[in-house]
Amino acid sequence: MIVIGTDAHKRSYTCQAVGAGTGELRSSETVPATSAGHARVLGWARGQDPERVWAIEDCRNVSGKLERFLLARGERVVRVAPRLMAGRRRGARQAGKSDPIDALAVARAALEEGIDTLPTAVLAGPEREIKLLLDHHDDLTAERTRVQNRLRWLLHDRWPELELPKGCLSRIVWLDRVAGRLQRADQLADVRVMRAQLRRVRELIREIKQLDRELTALVTTQQPRLLKLPGVGILTAAKLITEIAGIQRFRSHAKLARLASVAPIPASSGATHRHRLHPGGNRQLNAALHRIAITQLAHHPPAKTYTQAKLAQGKTKREAIRCLKRQLVRTIYNTMNTPALT
Repeated sequence: MIVIGTDAHKRSYTCQAVGAGTGELRSSETVPATSAGHARVLGWARGQDPERVWAIEDCRNVSGKLERFLLARGERVVRVAPRLMAGRRRGARQAGKSDPIDALAVARAALEEGIDTLPTAVLAGPEREIKLLLDHHDDLTAERTRVQNRLRWLLHDRWPELELPKGCLSRIVWLDRVAGRLQRADQLADVRVMRAQLRRVRELIREIKQLDRELTALVTTQQPRLLKLPGVGILTAAKLITEIAGIQRFRSHAKLARLASVAPIPASSGATHRHRLHPGGNRQLNAALHRIAITQLAHHPPAKTYTQAKLAQGKTKREAIRCLKRQLVRTIYNTMNTPALT
């Protein structure tokens, strides 16, 4: 069997085929990141060994198209986290950095970690659609916040006595009030700019609400049970679905905890025995778990009781929250693996 390490870039893919038993380099190929290049690299791989695994560095913005091409043709693809590459490059016999060196490092990192322990890529389904909509939702929300901040500053500059409650510029009733005041004012440059900003805020609010409806429908279809967990709303559930990208690829909740950076690792020395969390992993997934934990601490009595018990054991508040996040991973894993009742 061979492992084909792949270093993906926007315009090219570099592949290195190594023997699974020895890690010895057998062949190399570089192709353009086009449909013709996909076909060419697959033909090259088929000529190397009938039993093969593709190990691709997990940079889905540039490697996603190649992944989907290979999976659609029955190839086995595993994802190698970028954090595994740094140590592998430092320990390589060949100094320097190039696409062939990086591709070889990907293949050997996959062998060192164990092919069966790495996340297996699957054909993108509803998770990809949810991710595209969620990313667009985040972009629109950030743009809305930027325009609202600029509008608030110009309003203060024009009318210092005007008091605007926090978050009011996301409410239609307040937007109507501001629009009325601007309409009655002298139409100087700042007033015209504020009226344009107000129209843009209204447009963004409508687009965001439409995305909310689409995400609600998709999440309810895919993982309705997630929405029943305390602290999990539509956007958080969508983030969990897209970052986990198929709960079936995790053999246990411990594997998921490792991906989410909430699995403790030993950090002991001499008479000191302790554990700490791994700083790598998927930070987006970790952030989603943190939001759930903080929400549960504020509104969910069992989470409060659990955290207080950890504090009574001598843990700090930060350590207690980490323990809560580890329990949340177990709950989310079991929830997503339980089929919805029809």
